[in-house]
Amino acid sequence: MSIADPYRTTGVLHGQCLCKNVSITVNGDYIAAVGGCHCGICQKSNGVFWAAFQANADAVTWTGDVATFASTPFAERTFCPTCGSNLWLRDTGDKNAVFELMPALFPEAATFPLISEIYTDRAPAYVTLSGDHRRATRSEYESKNPHIEGDI
Repeated sequence: MSIADPYRTTGVLHGQCLCKNVSITVNGDYIAAVGGCHCGICQKSNGVFWAAFQANADAVTWTGDVATFASTPFAERTFCPTCGSNLWLRDTGDKNAVFELMPALFPEAATFPLISEIYTDRAPAYVTLSGDHRRATRSEYESKNPHIEGDI
């Protein structure tokens, strides 16, 4: 059983980027919990750390123009080309890959708990996420995920 299993749910969520040019709807299965990442790529992309919740590919639709950036050989980040808001991260090797959506875009996600945090040994001194959740260092995470090529 995954740590996310107790948070699996089905429903409808509505989100928007900062300028409201991109609207996202989740209508189906998603994880009502957040994971965080402190790797160098996530820090550079967000200015601090990455936080996201997952939704099944068939549950996510959006309106408005989006832009993508291949941040690794296996994943791309999608953002609003007008305001720059990060929208989601997605594995490029699987058309059915889950969407890792930015919780701040969805008002309902403000109540989602933090359940995991990775690359904790890479977190800047000014970032400490509190609570009782799963934590993994770079070496712990990469030993279980051999496709990861390493942090920048």
